[in-house]
Amino acid sequence: MPAPPVIRLHPGDGVVIARTTLLPGTRVAEGVVATVRIPAGHKVATRAYAEGEPIRRYGQIIGFATAPIAPGAHVHEHNCGMGEFARDYAWGVDVRPTDFIAPPATFQGIRRPDGRVATRNYIGLLTSVNCSAHVASLVADAFRRNPFTGQDALSDYPNIDGVVALTHKTGCGMTPGEPMALLRRTLGGYARHPNFATVIMLGLGCEMNQIGALLEEQKLAGRLRSMDIQEMGGTRKTVQAGIAFVREALADANAVRRESVPAGELIVALQCGGSDGYSGVSANPALGAASDLVVRHGGTVILAETPETYGAEHLLTRRAASREVGEKLVGLMRWWEDYTAREGAEMNANPSPGNKAGGLTTILEKSLGAMAKAGSTNLVEVLNYAEPITRKGLVFMDTPGYDPVGATGQVAGGANLMCFTTGRGSVFGCKPTPSMKLATNTAMFTRMQDDMDINCGTILDGDETVQQCGERIFEEMLKVAGGERTKSEALDAGSAEFAPWVLGATM
Repeated sequence: MPAPPVIRLHPGDGVVIARTTLLPGTRVAEGVVATVRIPAGHKVATRAYAEGEPIRRYGQIIGFATAPIAPGAHVHEHNCGMGEFARDYAWGVDVRPTDFIAPPATFQGIRRPDGRVATRNYIGLLTSVNCSAHVASLVADAFRRNPFTGQDALSDYPNIDGVVALTHKTGCGMTPGEPMALLRRTLGGYARHPNFATVIMLGLGCEMNQIGALLEEQKLAGRLRSMDIQEMGGTRKTVQAGIAFVREALADANAVRRESVPAGELIVALQCGGSDGYSGVSANPALGAASDLVVRHGGTVILAETPETYGAEHLLTRRAASREVGEKLVGLMRWWEDYTAREGAEMNANPSPGNKAGGLTTILEKSLGAMAKAGSTNLVEVLNYAEPITRKGLVFMDTPGYDPVGATGQVAGGANLMCFTTGRGSVFGCKPTPSMKLATNTAMFTRMQDDMDINCGTILDGDETVQQCGERIFEEMLKVAGGERTKSEALDAGSAEFAPWVLGATM
């Protein structure tokens, strides 16, 4: 039996979602037909709306009618916009004991001497400032694996996943205080990341972000090698010394062995990018089901992208483990309102042109779909950008909605696996953490098979339920955490995407 042409997400919704492009005359509800062409993933009204009336999807307000809307009409930017409405934070009313699974599932991880578990085994080159980025890249290039030519400078070291230079555009010309502290916290998180066997920190020598101060502040002294280009005598000598450092580290780094470890060692970053109207229908709720399994097996999932939770935060406060946790989340929303207003922007500017082309109209609608990634377990902690993850369960981290910046913060916090949902198609990688791509629809998955790891369009096609797809995602998580390469890793993506959050004035 063919799938119906539209998807209804909640009995109280006054809109449904086009499963495929709908032509005028297509039946969308009892006694209602589409009056115009409705693009795939977009909304069509199943009832009349007066101007100013709230429009609901997922059973929640996604916007308000900016003009009268007739049944069967296309609902989008031309007739739906933002508006003010009260949110009931209902602190902790939906908190429930976690139904843990015993014994937990396992994966083949790398147990580090300090007890933490790695999913990959890289040698890393970090930079204190943009001025040392070229030198770091030259050192890493000497050990590069090229997926297109088959050249492999590490063929004698099969247990090393690569030598990666993670460079950035700041570190000097910046103000002290929060901007510097945030950069140092991010670099410190990467320097301590279990997916790095060894880390070398490269600086120029005269930058604001002095390596010595960074190492002292982040308590990294004695834990990594470091050098300044000016003290070493310039580019050529520093590159030669850097290559020698890496060569010294190869044998020890290669000596690791994978072993069976519990799934509770997973720290999974949840991301979405290039979202469409199907994101909140297929991939995001399926990832939410997988997230619940991670937590039930004793692990951690990290929801982030504060601007893409804005407007839906009241659904998270209802399952906050304490009022303090819930109020911290709401406090982040107020900070973002002030931040965007100060910059002459507004929170509803968040949906990108691609998001809107895919059917998303307001930030409320995008947020409601995005937070589905977090599943249904209790919110146990709210953290600032790049702060270390110390709690098991669902954690929220304050980050921008821009994927590379948000993901960088999550990895700095300790994420050893990333799941990234996309509807339009993203090619994002995230070294040293493997990034799994979850496609929202079969058409895009088929078109971009070299980049997509999992097709969640099976939910739209009627081949799987959300729960079944979530279970399949969880099983793939265990395989990838155990060493199976993702599509982005096969294409060697993930070094250029390192992007610490830049705050404050550039001087």
